[in-house]
Amino acid sequence: MATSMSVPPVPASPPPTPALWLLVLVTLTGTMAMHMFVPALPDAAASLGTGAGPMQMTIGIYVIGLGVGQLFYGPLSDAYGRRPLLMTGLGLYALGGLVAALAPNLATLLGARLLQAPGGCAGVALGRAIVRDTQPPSNAVRQMALMNLMVLVSPGLAPVVGGALAGAWGWRAVFVMLAAIGAVTLWFARRRLPETAQPSGKFGIATLRRDYGALFRMRRFMGYSLGGAGATTSFFAFVAAAPFIYTTELHQPPALVGVYMGLMAFGMATGNYLTSRLIRSVSAERLLRTGNLISLGSAATLLAVIALGQLSVPATLLAMLGYTAGAGMTSPAAMAKAIEVDRPLIGAAAGLYGFIQMAVGAVCTTVAAMGSDPAMSAVSVLVGASLLSFFSFRVAVRAPA
Repeated sequence: MATSMSVPPVPASPPPTPALWLLVLVTLTGTMAMHMFVPALPDAAASLGTGAGPMQMTIGIYVIGLGVGQLFYGPLSDAYGRRPLLMTGLGLYALGGLVAALAPNLATLLGARLLQAPGGCAGVALGRAIVRDTQPPSNAVRQMALMNLMVLVSPGLAPVVGGALAGAWGWRAVFVMLAAIGAVTLWFARRRLPETAQPSGKFGIATLRRDYGALFRMRRFMGYSLGGAGATTSFFAFVAAAPFIYTTELHQPPALVGVYMGLMAFGMATGNYLTSRLIRSVSAERLLRTGNLISLGSAATLLAVIALGQLSVPATLLAMLGYTAGAGMTSPAAMAKAIEVDRPLIGAAAGLYGFIQMAVGAVCTTVAAMGSDPAMSAVSVLVGASLLSFFSFRVAVRAPA
């Protein structure tokens, strides 16, 4: 049954555009909590008297919450506005970090992460929706590319910061920092972030079923969403396999694995930068095709190298730089094209797009883990995901507007 809530009248003029740095800060909160705690896992496990496996659940449960929560934030923000939902999410994020910092046992820590995850995914889902609310299509692609470029700093720097905090003051300091970041972001958002949607005031199970049903039936939305997910979060399969590929198959010291992963992040950042520069003169559809073909060619080349028994560090790095650069070109264009398919459903589209990304990433990681050869399995998944993107984008581009 749908419920209603009175909403203030929305002026006919276009919504004010929030500062890009604020949207980046809002979006960073969600991914930061996933990466910053990883180096502190052994310290937390020893402190709470538990093993590595149970402690790793604190990461898994956060990723699940990050994906599922986006399904609800989108439609809720379409109904009641982006601003109140974002304020609520950031409040939950800060509270979850505080509870985690004080957790006396693993059960409490898991509960805190369950509270923190839906708070973190508010920024991930609503940051995209706010961009699409306030920007025309070409500018939306460019701004999302710039956001992605800056957000890529998180996976590289967050573990370093988390490791330093845990080394100096213990694992609880990580969550104190996350709670403080959530509180500061909430303060800035309350002062600087305007309402950018035109809320309907109606929400319920019937609304969810109707909105998501409509999106699932849109070939353009599903094409861009599956294509964007196949081009980006499929990379999780290689990330999970990379330590085994570099240390076991290529006999590299563990200390260099982080450097190699950082170089791949550089590839993604390069692709994002290229899209932000080229979108003024090149269509989003052409950028999608070009980025996808670069990724597909890079992954296929690496797969051939592996099949011929010629795997090496330079070949792996060059191929993955190409793959991630193509993904970086594709990601913002696919995201913007998917979210723009129906303006009244921008929030729902942003939430469903984020969920599909997480789901495809989880499937790719699971499939890659089934093989006995980490390199062959992971790169085969990348080739398959790139082909999925290729055909999905063809469906999206040819679908009626």
